Amino acid sequence: VQLQAFGGGLVQPGGSLRLSCAASGFTLDYYTIGWFRQAPGKERDWVSCISSSNSRTYYADSVKGRFTISKDSTKRTVYLQMNNLKPEDTAVYYCNDVKTVAMRTATWGKGTQVTVSS
Repeated sequence: VQLQAFGGGLVQPGGSLRLSCAASGFTLDYYTIGWFRQAPGKERDWVSCISSSNSRTYYADSVKGRFTISKDSTKRTVYLQMNNLKPEDTAVYYCNDVKTVAMRTATWGKGTQVTVSS
């Protein structure tokens, strides 16, 4: 399972960004994919995920109502639409297979930096 996150950048508070997570070598429909983030000096936290079978979505309380996760299986891509961004959303964002993260067997890519600042 190989996943690569991209689409980060610098945005002002209140702004929006859309992150993409590109999958290679496997079908998204068989995996629950999650977004995670790690702020400087903090542990990596779960942000959101979308289930493999019925595409149900789940969110951390800190982003609920502002972030939307979705996927396009034909493009093998999972998206994270982030609206009304706040400085506390500043972090490196990663995507990964939720099952391997839970089992602590996940390998992590570079992630994509999101900086929210005026």
